[in-house]
Amino acid sequence: MTNQPSTRTISTLDYERLELLLQRLPAQDMQRLYLQAELEKATVVDPAEMPPDVISMNSLIQLKLSSNAEIRELQLVYPKDLQSDKPQLSVLAAVGMALLGRRQGDLIQWNHLGTAGKIEVIRLISQPEREGLYYR
Repeated sequence: MTNQPSTRTISTLDYERLELLLQRLPAQDMQRLYLQAELEKATVVDPAEMPPDVISMNSLIQLKLSSNAEIRELQLVYPKDLQSDKPQLSVLAAVGMALLGRRQGDLIQWNHLGTAGKIEVIRLISQPEREGLYYR
């Protein structure tokens, strides 16, 4: 477990899709501003060069919420793909933004829009890039 989260790594495909998503949000939307700032700090790589332990869009993650020590499996998705009957997490949710581009083993402290917490990335179960699904 890494006490300090790694720098964010994002694929060019995810970066471009997230930029399009952000353009659809109002200019002063807090989610837009926060995610935009995080994207600007990220290392952007070609999908084929994505490290196999980094959380990208559509990755399935096992994580532990420090608030109750609960271990959950969630898939990080775009808001349009969110289905209430599946264990999914929108990239626009505070936890989703905290996870994007982080690595397996990271312990992440986040505070966004009045919501704070800690999560530990236990395992990256699946990652599209690792499976050769570069343009999902």
